[in-house]
Amino acid sequence: MNQRKPYPSDRSDARRALIEPTLTVWRKARLDRRPTGQPAKVDLRDVFSAILYVNRTGIPWKYLPHDFPNHGTVYAMPRRRSSAGSVASSPTRSASSSP
Repeated sequence: MNQRKPYPSDRSDARRALIEPTLTVWRKARLDRRPTGQPAKVDLRDVFSAILYVNRTGIPWKYLPHDFPNHGTVYAMPRRRSSAGSVASSPTRSASSSP
């Protein structure tokens, strides 16, 4: 994971532990889609932090700061999950509602 100055939207390690089961499902789904089976180069914790940042600030996806993963990668993650029906069960809403 990149070492960067934390944003106010970032979650603590304890809160991230709460979303780890969701991230594990996302990782497995990503590996299943990859023809090589190699893990992705982007850390899903960084993707999740970027999603929370957009949610908290209301900025357009393309305006994500450069220390987050590419905006296309970040945008695609919840979009894929919503089409698969797993966003409703993800803890994004509760994780972003309080620090």
